[in-house]
Amino acid sequence: MKKFPSIIDRYIIRQFLSTFFFAIALLSVIIVIVDLSEKIDDFLTRGASVHAIIFDYYFNFLPFFITQYSYLFIFIAVVFFTSRLASRTEIIAMLNGGINFWRLLIPYVVTGLLLGVLFLVLSNFIIPKSNYKMREFEKMYYRNPFQNREVNIHMQISPGTFIYVENYKVNTQTGYKFTLEKFQDNKQVYKLTAPSIQWIDSLEMWRLRSYFERSFDGIHETYRQGAVIDTTLGFTNTEFHIDTEDRKIMNYWELNEFIEKEKLKGATNVETYEIEKYQRMMYPLTSLILTLMGISLSNRKTRGGIGIHLAVGLALAAIYILLMQFASMFSRIGGLTPLMGVMVPNLVFIILVVFLLYIAQK
Repeated sequence: MKKFPSIIDRYIIRQFLSTFFFAIALLSVIIVIVDLSEKIDDFLTRGASVHAIIFDYYFNFLPFFITQYSYLFIFIAVVFFTSRLASRTEIIAMLNGGINFWRLLIPYVVTGLLLGVLFLVLSNFIIPKSNYKMREFEKMYYRNPFQNREVNIHMQISPGTFIYVENYKVNTQTGYKFTLEKFQDNKQVYKLTAPSIQWIDSLEMWRLRSYFERSFDGIHETYRQGAVIDTTLGFTNTEFHIDTEDRKIMNYWELNEFIEKEKLKGATNVETYEIEKYQRMMYPLTSLILTLMGISLSNRKTRGGIGIHLAVGLALAAIYILLMQFASMFSRIGGLTPLMGVMVPNLVFIILVVFLLYIAQK
């Protein structure tokens, strides 16, 4: 067996990488045109400058988009350049020259894994930081990302401390029918109620009106009430609304910390962030699966040439994306855990890849 990397290994790696980056360059133009056509009305209506659109938005949007769908770029690159090798009978020549089919997979596997690890690092540590400008641009010129969590909000803000708000209005930063309770050893030790609670930006405090405060110490109880009080309560106005796209600007540690805080609060949207976390960690596995699927689909010379391979490959890629969406949906609203929601499409395609490799030309 020839040592790695041989001349053929280097040739395949060079073809792989050159086709991969060519596909990114070509498809990036299409992505920008499609995205701009969808958002141009918002940009013009809200007065976004050309400089801001290009440098604040698209210079950051493209790296984010490419990283998010890197496995598809890898798959398209493998199918395209391997089909081209097969159509020129180069694959047959390699196999007839004594190269074992499984040995031929090594440069594919190494390159696919390296790209997967690269995008794992980018998605967890580099891209979130570069997304800040893009997020600020979107908030100003494209969409309002803030949404109320829900009505009848129950939340644990720290161990043993719970709050309740019947309704919260983002535009006035005001909550209604507010209650804060503290417990120690399963016994209530403090309770604060107010018909309304408003966040004051200049003070970074809450303003409570007609508040009523009670403290419990065994059988003893003390209380206090008043018309208005400005105070800190251990949480801010951000607890009552969410930025639906905030996960884009969270690195690995920030995302983990955010998930733990949301679990403590008893929030209902934790699955969305857990899915994001697991999807980022799956880049090497997903890249490897689609790399192997790409070569197993396209290493055989066919009458239809590259076109047949691309058509079949794109159909399978579309099925993979749909499967990912369905699995993620069941994780959010069904009984599927976020980890299984991310793993199910990969497990299905691992089985498919094993079958395709078994029947591939050897």
